[in-house]
Formats: sequence, structure tokens, C-alpha cells
Amino acid sequence: MTAFLFILFAGMAIGCAVAMVVQRNPLYSAIALIGVFLALACLYVMLAAPFIAAVQVIVYAGAIMVLVVFVIMLLNVEAEERQPLRLRALIPIAVTLAAIFFAETAFIIYFVQASPVSLRNVSDVGLTSSIGGGLFTTYLLPFEITSILLLMAIVGAMTLARTGGLLSPRAAVVPGDQVFSREMLNRRNVADLTPVITHSTDEAKELLGVRDEGEAE
Repeated sequence: MTAFLFILFAGMAIGCAVAMVVQRNPLYSAIALIGVFLALACLYVMLAAPFIAAVQVIVYAGAIMVLVVFVIMLLNVEAEERQPLRLRALIPIAVTLAAIFFAETAFIIYFVQASPVSLRNVSDVGLTSSIGGGLFTTYLLPFEITSILLLMAIVGAMTLARTGGLLSPRAAVVPGDQVFSREMLNRRNVADLTPVITHSTDEAKELLGVRDEGEAE
């Protein structure tokens, strides 16, 4: 029964991975990737690692993939258009690497024998208690450094978003029909999202304070 379930979930993971690569629509590819994450979570459960399986579903299949799908739908990404292949050598290289990968997998399955390990030593592997104990004892410093790096990335992204100029003062072309918010036009109007509509390039340039190159200071 265990072997049947392993083959089932492994086949689901491989099938969804192939569908993710083959699909031309990015939304369908993201949905196929969710299937890969769910199949991996089932494999983690079979390996007696329920905490890792739960994290796989909550973090990857849940939060991250929801963000990816949201960005794809927000940008309105359409299906990829087929274009002539420029580097034709990539196809035989990909086939060769895939054959090597499957050969290694077959070698590991049929020829490598796992050394007998006492179940008493691995019974707590993947459980919440063992992972939490490792994070806050042996790997406490790397865990805290990772937290600081994530915090720095968030602060940096917010800083760039708040202080980044809308257009360069020396911009040569300013689109005409635009809708700006008062916060964009004047940083003092914090959280003022009142729309300001422009119907011509001259109106947009006047609001943004952009001057032509010929208008020297």
C-alpha cells in the first residue's frame, strides 16, 4: 500500500511539473505548480514529516502561490506566442540531461542499498518539536540572520517605493492622458488618492514639473 501511494503521489508531482513547463498560459502553469506542491506535501506525510508537509501547503501552495496568481492576473499576462527557436542545440542538450537524470534515478533505486538505521534515532525527524529545537538551539544564529535579511528587504522595498521619482526631470516624452493621485504629485498630501486627470502632454508636464531640454535653468 505504501509503495502504491508513493508511486501515485510521485506520478502526480511529475505530471504536474511537466504540465507546468508545457503550458503556454502562465495562469495554468501556476495552477500546475500548486499541484506539484500538494503532491510533495503528501510525500512528506508518508516520510513521517507532518510539520514539513503542513508548511509546504500553508507557505508554498497557499501564500506564495496566491501571490504569484495575483500578480499574473494583475498584470494580465496572456499566453506566450510561439516563436521560432533560435538555439536549436538546446533540444538535444535538454534530452541528454533528462536521460542522465533518469539514469541516475534508476541507479539509485536499483543499485544503491540504504544502510539500516535504527528507527529510534529518526523517529522525531521532521516533527515540530525537533525542528523547533534545532532552530532555537543549534541553528539559532542563521535563523536570526535570515529574519534580519528579510526585514532589510522589506524596509528597502518600502523605501524605494516611497522615495522613487515618478519620472526623470529630464524626461523627453511625457504621455498625455494620465490619471495621477495628489500623493504622487505632492509628497505632503499623504494618503490623498484624489484623482487628477490630464488630457494632454502639456497638462501632464505642468503637473509633474517636467521641462523640455531646451528650457535650461
